[in-house]
Amino acid sequence: MSKIVLGISGFYHDSAAVLVKNGEIVAAAQEERYTRKKHDPRFPHNAINYCLEEAFIEADEIDAIVFYDSPIKTFDRIIKNCMHAGEDSLEQFDKATQSLLGTKMWVQDHVKKTIGSLGKADKLLFTEHHMSHAASAFYPSPYEKAAILTIDGVGEWATTTIGLGNGSNLELLKEIHYPHSLGLLYSAFTYYCGFKVNSGEYKLMGLAPFGKPIYYDIIKNTLIDVKSDGSFRLNMEYFGYMDTMSMTNDKFHDLFGGLPREQESIITIKEMNIAASIQRVIEERVIDLARYAKKETGANNLVLAGGVALNCVANGKLEKQNLFDGIWVQPAAGDAGGALGAALLVSHEYFNVPRVINISKRDSQKGSYLGVQYSTSEVKAYLDRNNYPYECIVDKAQLSSTIADALASGKIVGYMSGRMEFGPRSLGARSILGDPRNKKTQSIMNLKIKYRESFRPFAPSVLQEDVGDYFDINCESPYMLLVAPVKEDRCNVPDPLDHAKNEDMLKIINQVRSDIPAVTHVDYSARVQTVHHDDKADFYDVIKAFKQKTGYSLVVNTSFNVRGEPIVCSPKDAYTCFMRTEMDVLVLENCILYKKKQPILVDNENWKKDYELD
Repeated sequence: MSKIVLGISGFYHDSAAVLVKNGEIVAAAQEERYTRKKHDPRFPHNAINYCLEEAFIEADEIDAIVFYDSPIKTFDRIIKNCMHAGEDSLEQFDKATQSLLGTKMWVQDHVKKTIGSLGKADKLLFTEHHMSHAASAFYPSPYEKAAILTIDGVGEWATTTIGLGNGSNLELLKEIHYPHSLGLLYSAFTYYCGFKVNSGEYKLMGLAPFGKPIYYDIIKNTLIDVKSDGSFRLNMEYFGYMDTMSMTNDKFHDLFGGLPREQESIITIKEMNIAASIQRVIEERVIDLARYAKKETGANNLVLAGGVALNCVANGKLEKQNLFDGIWVQPAAGDAGGALGAALLVSHEYFNVPRVINISKRDSQKGSYLGVQYSTSEVKAYLDRNNYPYECIVDKAQLSSTIADALASGKIVGYMSGRMEFGPRSLGARSILGDPRNKKTQSIMNLKIKYRESFRPFAPSVLQEDVGDYFDINCESPYMLLVAPVKEDRCNVPDPLDHAKNEDMLKIINQVRSDIPAVTHVDYSARVQTVHHDDKADFYDVIKAFKQKTGYSLVVNTSFNVRGEPIVCSPKDAYTCFMRTEMDVLVLENCILYKKKQPILVDNENWKKDYELD
């Protein structure tokens, strides 16, 4: 008899819903894609309804509904934290209790309002936060047995856990508890450098290669005490998050010579160097913890989840250590993935559904293409209804060739095809594509399309079989979660620039460092996505067609959105984003639209106010 489980995450950030049937992931989506509010923490009404529609089931067919953490245990942490911190923490306490008592404690009611019942279940189930993360990393992985490393800000109490997955069984072996947290440490520096917490951490990672780790010793000697087993403790005298609404305090500011950078102000060499310093500390801690995980578990493979697992630079450094035969990172490593882990955990441990390992030794995440898909007929109906000019190309080879021609001629292409990605990365289903050979591609895409900071790098999507021709990497990277060096024979050394004397970062960024300059970061690295035909045949064919025309089997791939906007979901979202930017071509399934042929977009003057800057 089949077992259907609905997993839910919400009320913190990145709310999501996932539906699992007999241990197979059927559907998964983040609420933000429907509400158009980035990192939307609200209950995932829309995502839940999508999952049921995708699975063709009614609510009363669900065997269990599970929430991804334990509100009671979280409340316990908040109470004890505030008792320790005293009256200074009253504002924090008030905000936290409003969230918990007003939302998380009433998850069951939210479910009933959304789908009418709890299905066959007589009650809502709850997991623990880090168990959900661990399950999301292990169960979809291609490994029968693996060490599990979860690192994030905080769950209920845990901030770092080491576990072991074996077959259908999963257990956590070691924990580090709040307030000692690598995720919160990195977020503190994110805040100090003027980026938004729980959103801008990847900016700090992208900024790091521009600087030098001159603050490394200060951080190591003052802020964090590292033990021989990889565990650590933070010096809480320098942090504000225990008793205030701020990540840092005056003592932290004095240590680094001034107040936090104002958001949207000029980024200086100081921020570059601070980013480089904390990035190095995080990389070392991840490697140390992974080494200890191997010692504790004896496992030859490692899986990772939690927000820190999205630090693809640290992942790349870890992979180079050759500590494990294989490393697999959950593509939805943050809280959205908690919904997936919760559903899989209940499937395998509550209902005892046997875990099936893919005989091809590839994962069961299905490329993370788990979201909604719009048929060509639905796309055409939308375009016809609005009188938007388009061409429909039914022949798949011709379509791929047409897209490749546009890319090879320097055009920027919005690409929407197939099921939407689950997780923060666009992987060729909701992507903006460009020519990696063109030295102007990065600046055009950053400043005229994404409307974001100029220093942020773009990722290459490369045919799996050709990845070794471009990058120093020895494994698949289907989810864009590993950073690897560009091959030395493709690189050149530009004329040196003194970073400290060049506040205009564009002078540094626009230097040509390789024959694929649009995807080569300042440190000669790239965040690689390997594209396998079995995962995404249409996207694979576009890159292959580009190779046939140019000799290069990779394209620039960035998420289909502008700064502050969630990744597009529907044809309407995609068309609107296309018209608001300087993209040249839009692909919606089999339909191609050219910017020059489109009517002027109405009510387009103040649209940037719709999105809060990340």
